Amino acid sequence: MNGMDANPLAEIRFPIPFDKIRAEHVVPAVRHHIGAARERLRAIGSGDGPRTFENTLLALDRLTEELDYAAGLAHHLESVVSSPELRAAYNEIHPEASAFHTEILLDAALWRALREVEAREARALEGVRRRFLERTIAEFRRHGAELDAAGKAKLEAIDVELAKLTARFAQNALDATSAFEVVIEDEARLAGLPETARAAARESAAAKGLSGWRFTLQAPSYHAVMTYLDDAELRERLYRAHVTRAAGPPFNNVEVVHRILGLRREKANLLGYRDWADFVLEDRMAKTGARARAFLEELRAATVAAFERENAELEAFRRELEGPRARPLAPWDVAYYAEKLRRARFDFDEEDLRPYFPLEQVISGLRRLIERLFGVRIEEAEAPLWHPETSYYEIRDEDGTLLGAFYADWHPRENKRDGAWMDAFITGGPSNGAFRPHAGCVCGNLNRPAGGRPALLTHREVETIFHEFGHLLHHSLSRVPIRSLAGTHVAWDFVELPSQILENWCWEREALDLFARHWESGEPIPEELFAKMKRARTFRAANAQMRQLGFGVLDFALHCDYDPGRDGDLAAYSRGILQQFSPAPLPEEHAMVASFTHLFGDPVGYAAGYYSYKWAEVLDADAFSRFRAEGILNPETGRHFRRAILERGDSADPSELYREFLGRDARIDALLERLGLTPNG
Repeated sequence: MNGMDANPLAEIRFPIPFDKIRAEHVVPAVRHHIGAARERLRAIGSGDGPRTFENTLLALDRLTEELDYAAGLAHHLESVVSSPELRAAYNEIHPEASAFHTEILLDAALWRALREVEAREARALEGVRRRFLERTIAEFRRHGAELDAAGKAKLEAIDVELAKLTARFAQNALDATSAFEVVIEDEARLAGLPETARAAARESAAAKGLSGWRFTLQAPSYHAVMTYLDDAELRERLYRAHVTRAAGPPFNNVEVVHRILGLRREKANLLGYRDWADFVLEDRMAKTGARARAFLEELRAATVAAFERENAELEAFRRELEGPRARPLAPWDVAYYAEKLRRARFDFDEEDLRPYFPLEQVISGLRRLIERLFGVRIEEAEAPLWHPETSYYEIRDEDGTLLGAFYADWHPRENKRDGAWMDAFITGGPSNGAFRPHAGCVCGNLNRPAGGRPALLTHREVETIFHEFGHLLHHSLSRVPIRSLAGTHVAWDFVELPSQILENWCWEREALDLFARHWESGEPIPEELFAKMKRARTFRAANAQMRQLGFGVLDFALHCDYDPGRDGDLAAYSRGILQQFSPAPLPEEHAMVASFTHLFGDPVGYAAGYYSYKWAEVLDADAFSRFRAEGILNPETGRHFRRAILERGDSADPSELYREFLGRDARIDALLERLGLTPNG
């Protein structure tokens, strides 16, 4: 195997040998797979005899399977156990892998073979095969198959540079986050901070050989400070650090963003599109940037009055507490006073729920819920891991078929990127009468066990776990026989439906009783506390919605409207847009755009697609109305959702799949009702 025999990335292995993969394996493995795939690509384009669906389309579907496996694992490991060696290896091969994917889409011989299949077989193909042919032809056209040689060369150069720049953006954001810390020696300055957050800060300091309490910009630490800490000076210090991450030396992303935006505009224009939004959205449910922007405006118009009422109410509440001369709210005050208002209005403190959500118990209950709804079994198993904190599970169908396996990595580390996500490692599915199992992972940044207690979660963190498991199920339960259309390979404004709908069960008594039990007594959430939690659900819902709408509006403004010569400073332009959706004046140095990894940490990612969170929220709220009507633990409804949505990937138009489950198209009413934004809400 050309010296690849000892390389653990040389072939797809299940389970994955994470204990053997090292940085030095990455470059030779990826280059080997690029070379092998390039030979297969030539064979597809130059093959003798008539071009058929099998020898052209199915061969194309399998073309980069080993390459995607090796490069995907390199990206994953650089995200969860980053090291200088891993980063260097990933940075070396990522542009090469990206360039090869572009090369495929620009291969003239392959394009001729595809057109021949289209001419010979299109009318005879049905179902998933017909969709794959149509989607492939459209994808090749959208990526320059009909460009001349000069245009193809230009497009390839753009894609390589985008791969490099977006990788640099993500790494700068990670490094800027990890570089910041505040260590507090005086315990009096911790007033207001819950004991769980204090214990985590104490252990964070101890892990660094420091005394006192250490606070960082990692999500559990940052959000606890912003929500509970009485010390306004410290809240301000962390807030300013958070919104200026990677906005200046040594991890400056501002110029990186300028270049990414320019390249995306250039690519869209080269391919005949007005802007990046129209290029990206052509094959999504929204279809055009104009339609997606109109959707955001429809939601904004339905939300703005409640948003203004909520903000006036919060300002008035602060004056009640501190007198008529109280300062106006600053952005680092909003979460803090909102939590105080929530307690005053509902006698409800989010921290009161934390003892009922020990991590392992939440995972166990979620497994039982999924088993009951979707007819699978989830069992912990043994496999090589990338870190001792990681766990491994197998998912089996009711007949014992191994559908897939997944890894779970829930706690923050300084060499692990921020946020929560799901990744696909292996896309399996039906194959030659058998079933090849899928493999993936779910990752987060949740507090570790501390102070002699298990890892106790907030309710929002529980929702995050459910969300990522929804993505995982979409991947793991897929039964689409064509890899390119399987699992989460769907339109980005549809991909969040399986994840967001699962969050609904975090609010239902019948579901919570499966896992929400006090870590010491084993008692379920008291009815009085549950009632408070439900009443508080729509508290400042308009602010939460406006925040998401603001990100979506900014996304389109940057990718459709922004002109550096006309609009000036990027951070100031972005701040001006986000200000319209903010409950408090943003400081002049606000530069959140420099760490907006959803938009700029990937060559495509959520760029011109951030609206899809809200789009999918409309889908999930409406779809969940059927579970409400038929029973939230009704296995027949759950299995229909599995058959219509989770198993089907992109094998049919997402609107058809949605109608198959719900019986009609989605409407925004259910979401507005859920958020309390209707007249009766």
